[in-house]
Amino acid sequence: MRYYYLIICMLLAFSCEQPKESYTDYSTWETYSGDPTGAKYSSLAQINLDNVKSLKPAWVYRADDMQTSPRTEIQCNPIIIGDIIYLISPGLKLIALEAGSGKEVWIFDPYPGEKSAGTVRGLTYWDDAEGGKIFYAAGPYMYQLFAQSGEINESFGEGGRIDLRKELRTGLLENYVSATSPGIIYLNNIIVGVRVGEGPASASPGYIRAYNLNTGEIDWTFHTIPHPVEYGYESWPPEAWKNIGGANAWGGFTLDEERGWIFCGTGSAAYDHWGGNRGGDNLFANCILALHAGTGERIWHYQVVHHDIWDYDIACPPNLVQVKQGDKLIDAIAQPTKMGHLFVLNRETGEPIFPIEEKAVPQSRIPGEQTSPTQPFPIPSLRYAQQRFTEEEATTLSPEAHEEVKERLKDMTTGDIFLPPDIKPSVTLPQFNGGTDWGGAAYDPDTRTLFVNCSNEAEWISMVPAQVEVGLDEYSYGSRLFGAYCSSCHGANQSTNSSVPSLAHIKQMEEKAGRSYISDILAQGRRQMPAFPSLEENEKRALQSYLLGLGKEAAAAPSEEKENPIPWIASGHNVMKTKEGFPVNKRPWGTLSAIDLDAGEIKWQVPLGTYPELEERGFSATGTFNMGGPLVTAGGLVFIGASMDERFHAYDKESGELLWEYQLDAGAYATPATFEWEGKQYVIIAAGGAGKPGTKPGNAYYCFALE
Repeated sequence: MRYYYLIICMLLAFSCEQPKESYTDYSTWETYSGDPTGAKYSSLAQINLDNVKSLKPAWVYRADDMQTSPRTEIQCNPIIIGDIIYLISPGLKLIALEAGSGKEVWIFDPYPGEKSAGTVRGLTYWDDAEGGKIFYAAGPYMYQLFAQSGEINESFGEGGRIDLRKELRTGLLENYVSATSPGIIYLNNIIVGVRVGEGPASASPGYIRAYNLNTGEIDWTFHTIPHPVEYGYESWPPEAWKNIGGANAWGGFTLDEERGWIFCGTGSAAYDHWGGNRGGDNLFANCILALHAGTGERIWHYQVVHHDIWDYDIACPPNLVQVKQGDKLIDAIAQPTKMGHLFVLNRETGEPIFPIEEKAVPQSRIPGEQTSPTQPFPIPSLRYAQQRFTEEEATTLSPEAHEEVKERLKDMTTGDIFLPPDIKPSVTLPQFNGGTDWGGAAYDPDTRTLFVNCSNEAEWISMVPAQVEVGLDEYSYGSRLFGAYCSSCHGANQSTNSSVPSLAHIKQMEEKAGRSYISDILAQGRRQMPAFPSLEENEKRALQSYLLGLGKEAAAAPSEEKENPIPWIASGHNVMKTKEGFPVNKRPWGTLSAIDLDAGEIKWQVPLGTYPELEERGFSATGTFNMGGPLVTAGGLVFIGASMDERFHAYDKESGELLWEYQLDAGAYATPATFEWEGKQYVIIAAGGAGKPGTKPGNAYYCFALE
């Protein structure tokens, strides 16, 4: 008897050392990214390596609210509850469809009678045992709807919605605040992060808040810019909590249900290209955060960029993963980043599983700036993006293009990642929306492999004085202000490659409405555009002059002398292309990688997407800038759209071989979902186009199945 007792004790002890995930039903897609851990993994295997070439559209749903100006987009990862698919239209309508046919069940329009555009990447479903509720955000509001009827629940918040601008900081109700990524539910709360402004104008702080599911009241708040006596307060100037914005968890959350912990990544502090007024490391900006889901208390944090001046937000939440070290499985998190750094940390403690080195980086020469002397770098095998650009990395697409780029680089500062913005133009690679953005990674729990896509394109940036110099004309001053305040949304040089309104017809709009049109929008905002109440009158005049092509003779004199809290502003995020319109650095310009988390190294990396023009000239896949995440399945496949060739792809998850692709009618800048209905597996993806890649807009959801 003693012998059997000892064996049982040994088995119990061994099992205690082997952490296991709480049960996850990987056969459903009821949550953004598939499940609360963010796996983007499905155990469905009807569609597999052997038959994926037979995949065809089972049905296509087309929304009726696509626009070309503003260019609408769809970035939504649909959720499937029972026999209903819930998704977002280009005009931000919430739509319920029959899963098997794509037939409309109901539509909710948050802006009835108006045209609208914006970004909503997902929805949250609450199983309240009374038919269910749906949460989603449009503009500054989060709505609660009855899942079966699409009717608004008037008892939630104020008439069925809550204003996300409230309770952030007094006097900031006019500031831009939205929730582009869905919240996550734990017990009686929906936990929400927000998108806020990042420019030199006044910006709201990006606090994380838990709202009561029934009432909409705030139950707890985590201050990402710490208040006095809170942990991290000393990493900022004493008054930062009163006047600095940003540091927001705009990419969403993952949840460890067993521990009752949530995880997220945060963005940079505002202003995101000059931080002389926010000296220090700036916790909890650019941090991986682990919080108690029930109380909002900090468990641990890890900062991936100190004192960010590159707009290197953590754009997605970390995947909850496991890593095998020897004979032991370790609960961990894996955090992709815009830098192309993968941080793999112990989930319990936040300690690195693979070494992370604080490496010296170049220091800013801009007056008043206080950059960090070092930045954290994971081991080289966990750096999956291009991170250096000099003459040696200039494109080899043709000898002419190579020489063209080399000539342009003579007037720029080049080198490794973390070059600080300077008066002289400097090259940034990965660019400000490079590496891995909001799409995040997919995780295969059976093989402990992470699949992550990455953009490898360069941009340039320079810094200019915010104050008006003697002799500067209004047009030139307006161009400077446009780069600082407007280019991150509208694109550099009033580009129309954006999901926000094109400025190509701004002169006609101004003439039709009177010269106050631009000034009124700057003062009051409109729909998705925030107000800029802090702009001086001369700054508004200068922006008007630039947008209308006027003011090249008028002096841009300030309305009055004042001390500017942001004395240096960026010239904008300036795209670098060759004369033919291709990226200036070497290929591949976009990749899909499989990373072995046990070994801490890349298993394979392949180009993601191509340029059809180059394809016709005999070039193999070049990769492209990409937006949207992957889906991995037990059928041995990785599904992903994301690329600018507007194709939907399926790769062999073991080898990276491209097995199937389908030409869509617009870019699929969204994350796919998969589900089973009446014994048949389907894969669905939005083809909404536009967005950051700037291709034509679309209005379709494609739902695929085997013939």
